[in-house]
Amino acid sequence: MDDIFAQIAAKIIEQQESIIGPVAVEQAKQVSKLKVDWPNHNVKISSDPQGAIDSLVAQYKELFGQIAVESCKEAAAQLLNQLKPEQFPSSLK
Repeated sequence: MDDIFAQIAAKIIEQQESIIGPVAVEQAKQVSKLKVDWPNHNVKISSDPQGAIDSLVAQYKELFGQIAVESCKEAAAQLLNQLKPEQFPSSLK
């Protein structure tokens, strides 16, 4: 199941990168629960996958406000349907 969360994280980073450029990757690397190998578009989550996604979204929100959260939700939308509602990261509800 962690796979899906890693895919969600990667989609969010990709979406943010398309908007704000390399800063998106730098911000993602500051999230302690994520290991980001962006040249390979590979993201690993060390623990608490929902918390890791919430931290990632919060990182972008801190810089760019609510518009960043909406963008993250949009990026993750297609993958969220693979999760049960109780597994949704709270930041993406």
